[in-house]
Formats: sequence, C-alpha cells, structure tokens
Amino acid sequence: MVSNSMDYLTIALPKGKLFGLSADMFAKIGYTAEDLSEKSRKLIISNDDKKIRFIISKTADVPTYVEYGAADIGVIGKDVLLESGKDVYELLDLGFGRCHLMMAVHKNQKRGKLMDYNHTRVATKFPHIAEGFFNSKGMQMEYIKLNGSIELGPIVGLSESIVDIVETGTTLRENNLEEIAYIMDATARLICNRVSFKLKFDRIHQMTEDLRKLLALAEV
Repeated sequence: MVSNSMDYLTIALPKGKLFGLSADMFAKIGYTAEDLSEKSRKLIISNDDKKIRFIISKTADVPTYVEYGAADIGVIGKDVLLESGKDVYELLDLGFGRCHLMMAVHKNQKRGKLMDYNHTRVATKFPHIAEGFFNSKGMQMEYIKLNGSIELGPIVGLSESIVDIVETGTTLRENNLEEIAYIMDATARLICNRVSFKLKFDRIHQMTEDLRKLLALAEV
C-alpha cells in the first residue's frame, strides 16, 4: 500500500528528541510546512504548494506508518527500527540522535563475568534486540518488557539487569547502575515504504541525495 495521494510525499516525524532535529533538517532542503510543530494539535500538516504532508507520530509508530504506506518516508532511531522488525527500506544514516544500547546492572549486584547473568531476568524496551544479543553470547534470559523507567528493574528487584539506550550515562549514575556490556550504536535513519520507493522514485531519490549533500557539508 502507498500513501493515499500520488501527488503528495508524506513524511512521518517522531515526537520527542528527534522531532526538532528532523524538521530542521528537512527545512534546510526545502521541505517545510506552515506551523509544523511537535506541539501542534494537528496530526497532519500539509504544504499544498509543494505537495508535502507531515505526519506527527508517536516514535514507536513511525515504522508502522511507513511499512503500511500511510507515510512514504519516516525518520526513526535505528534502535526502534530494529526492535519493530518492520519491512521498510533504510535509505540513509542521518547521524543525529546518537546513543548506544547496553546492558547495565546495579553496582551492588555486579557479577564477575557476563555469563554469570545467564538464566536471569532483564528489563527492557527492546526485547527482540536484547534476545538477539544474548543468544549470540549463548545465554538464555527471561525478558520483561517495560515502557518507561527501565532503571527501576534492578532497584526494585524486578530484574537482575536492564537493556536500554544511553546517551550521557547520567541516569545510570544517578540510580547507582553500571554499564557492563555494549550492544550497538544507534542514530536516526531515513526510512521508506517499499512501494513508494518505486512509484515516487524521482522525488524520494532527490530528497535522499539532497540530504546526503547536506550531511556531507556538515562534516566539512
């Protein structure tokens, strides 16, 4: 399925930390709409002159909108994209929103080596990524899916460890947690619906190349 109008290019932007960076990035290459704001009461904001629509979406829903063609293009963190398992094209690493996924434990419960946590409970927003990581280490874990305050897991005895994203590590330190295993880096990615990529190839290709040039200039 493809976004409901062939005349428009529909872009899904995630609420939260990536929204402003994404909107600014698109504006620099001419993709704008009046009153495009995360705080807007409108969930769809259009620029009819340029035939662009922006969908303001909850972060975790962006890959779904793109996979099913409600949006042609989306911006989403690599961590959320991998966890979603959605069938989309990944067009470009946008470089911002950098963080990494890791395993952490309470400092008072730290064990000698990673395998010592085998057959224990891990709290996480990313059970699929976590399972892939631990399987690669030959470990069997019990996964407890949480949607917020993952750090509480070891503190209240819900789990022995957590798998979560880290930017600065401040939250870990404030809760007496320590990172013990690196899993992967994550940055914002430009993703595309597979059918849209074929039917709207010229516009999507031009956008991608414009963004690629913008990113190259930023590295100079």
